[in-house]
Amino acid sequence: MINNDNMKISVLSSGSGGNVSYIETAQHKILLDAGLSGIKIKKLLASINRSIEDIDTLLVTHEHNDHCKSVGILARRYPQISVYANELTWQAMNDKIGKINNSQKNIFPPNVVLSFGDLDIESFTVSHDAAQAQFYNFHHHDKSFVVLTDIGYVPQRIVETVKNANAYVFECNHDVEMLRNGPYAWSLKQRILGDSGHLSNEDGADALMDCIGLNTKNIFVGHRSHNNNTKLLAHDTVSDILKNHDFDVGSDFNLLDTDVNCPSKLITL
Repeated sequence: MINNDNMKISVLSSGSGGNVSYIETAQHKILLDAGLSGIKIKKLLASINRSIEDIDTLLVTHEHNDHCKSVGILARRYPQISVYANELTWQAMNDKIGKINNSQKNIFPPNVVLSFGDLDIESFTVSHDAAQAQFYNFHHHDKSFVVLTDIGYVPQRIVETVKNANAYVFECNHDVEMLRNGPYAWSLKQRILGDSGHLSNEDGADALMDCIGLNTKNIFVGHRSHNNNTKLLAHDTVSDILKNHDFDVGSDFNLLDTDVNCPSKLITL
């Protein structure tokens, strides 16, 4: 007998060009962020045999364009979607997303757990240069899925919140030398490297080592910079660091790549 009472996930898009993840349970079909055009998100969902018409919830992490680009468009076009963000994020993105129906707008406070029927969602704030960036730990029965990107550093508070998840999307944004030697202005380089910026490949791997547990089976290398990283470099750097610290990559868990234009397979946790 097929068990449909489980959580399924797909990283539809992850990178500096746009971010969208899909989470599904028996009762809900959820998008986390909408950092691409509505048309693109619709096509990415179709490529994993899912329909935008069935999405009932959209969670927003923060107001940067690569996370909220089509929040307003999706809400206006698909009125069944309830949109959640914390109060400061709503204030910061209101002018960007245009007017949406007040009945669709919901406050998801930081550092709380809200119940959505068969899914409990835990919010946690991160250090990032946004109004109040927050990410989420999705709990369904004994399974959990964490998205943790757009963060300058990972304090112990967050490690304890996200430890031993079944699956992660974890930030490995840049290679430090590529960033230092690249074309960005020095002020932007300082912002990315700072405590409210983004994790490098090395920093992402170091933080992962504190979070991985026996339940962890899938890790997505996420939010890769288009200009300051490559898919191969990010994957190999993280893999090498984990292996050098006696983590059995490829056996105990899978290390998976993400892409802005190509979704991951739909994975059952």
